Amino acid sequence: MVLSNTISVVDDDPSIRVALNNLLKSQGHIVHTFASAEEFLESSQLNSTSCVIADVQMPTMSGFELLEQMRAQGHAAPFILITAFADDRTRARALSAGVTGFFAKPFPPLELMARVDEVLREHRPGTNA
Repeated sequence: MVLSNTISVVDDDPSIRVALNNLLKSQGHIVHTFASAEEFLESSQLNSTSCVIADVQMPTMSGFELLEQMRAQGHAAPFILITAFADDRTRARALSAGVTGFFAKPFPPLELMARVDEVLREHRPGTNA
């Protein structure tokens, strides 16, 4: 298990934010939650996040748009997308966009945690991995 990584959770559903916050904190991670992509992009956590977990469908900016915006600004943090609408087209788009994980809601908590830990081991701060 990787400890003390900062995970940013971006989801417009408060119950998902609370659940992920509790799950990730129980594994020793520092967690910041955001109700929108814009809130996250304007936060002080943007530069210090080790991994982003974001919903695909949010009211004003989608998870895909958030990923594009982060990459355009030079942020290379691993990016995991979650969605209630996990069809083959969305999954293919996510993988071609370079996400490091893609999960359908409701997702298996242990599988999500395993993927988070895996991407955190692979991605070291200060690299462009």
